[in-house]
Order: sequence, then structure tokens, then C-alpha cells
Amino acid sequence: MFLTVPTLLTWARIVAIPLIIGVYYLPLDNATRNLAATVMFVFFALTDWFDGWLARKLNQTSAFGAFLDPVADKILICAALIILLALQRVDALVALVIIGREIAISALREWMAQIGAARSVAVHMLGKLKTSAQMVAIPFLLYDSALFGVIDTRLWGTALMWVAAVLTVWSMVYYLRKAIPEIRAKVR
Repeated sequence: MFLTVPTLLTWARIVAIPLIIGVYYLPLDNATRNLAATVMFVFFALTDWFDGWLARKLNQTSAFGAFLDPVADKILICAALIILLALQRVDALVALVIIGREIAISALREWMAQIGAARSVAVHMLGKLKTSAQMVAIPFLLYDSALFGVIDTRLWGTALMWVAAVLTVWSMVYYLRKAIPEIRAKVR
């Protein structure tokens, strides 16, 4: 099911990456760039929820969609972190922790699937909380201005990004603790 509406929405998140990055190369003032990047990121991030809901509603779930959906999320988040790093709006340590965790857990899941223990590293609520914190922090940091003239988005985005980093480490430890007994059993 490569060309269902839910799968196309997932592909849209991947296609969005050069569009969001491209905004920062346009001859626009910073406020306009920030607003455009924020609106695009929020729109494409919402497709994450919508494509899953639509796939279930239309009975168009597929193994390919289940594979592509988290990949699209990770690529979108990592690209946004690199943009924010280049704009000096996110700490390098935070970006490294989040991107490094995504690579490590993706590799762990691949390995666990190869040894027939994929269920031990299935998505957990900690991972969902981590993603939610990132999906709120990133638009705040992209916007980088006073929201409604009151909310300091840099302050709130930075705080939420640190929360996301803590949840990132916590969820990685959780997945590793679930995987280690399976790995030990298979290695013997």
C-alpha cells in the first residue's frame, strides 16, 4: 500500500524537510522566515496524527506504513534540530542526545527484529511523551518571538527541549532494559 492517502501524508512529512529548510534561504525578513517555517512544521507534524487516524478509519494500515511513519517523524525532527542548531536556538548537547538516541534505538529495533524479539522494544508511552515534547518545543524555537505578545517562545521552547532530552534518555534506558534480556537469551 504505497499510494494510499495515509502513506502519501507520511511521504509529505519527508518532502516537507527541504521546504522548511528552504525558507531560511529566501530573501525574507527573519520574522517572516520564522513564521513560515513554524507554520509548515506544525502543519506537517499534524499529519503524523492524521495519517494514523485515517489509516485506521479507512482500513488502510500496512506494514510499509508502520515502517515509514516513525522514519518520517525522526527525519523531520532531526532536520528541524539541525536547523535550530544552525540558528543557535538549541544546545548542541540536546541535539546530539536526541539525534543519537534516534539512531541508536532505530538500530536496536532493527537488531531486535532480526533476532525475533521486536515486541520487546515496541513503542512505549515514554517514547510518545518524548515525541510530543519535541513536537511542541520545535515550533516554539522556530518561531522565536513573543507569541500573542506575551509568551516567550524561546524560553518555553528551550525548557521543553530540555524536557524532551531528559525523556529521550529515559526512554532509551527503558528500551535498552527491555532488550538486554532478549539479547542475552539469543546470544547464548
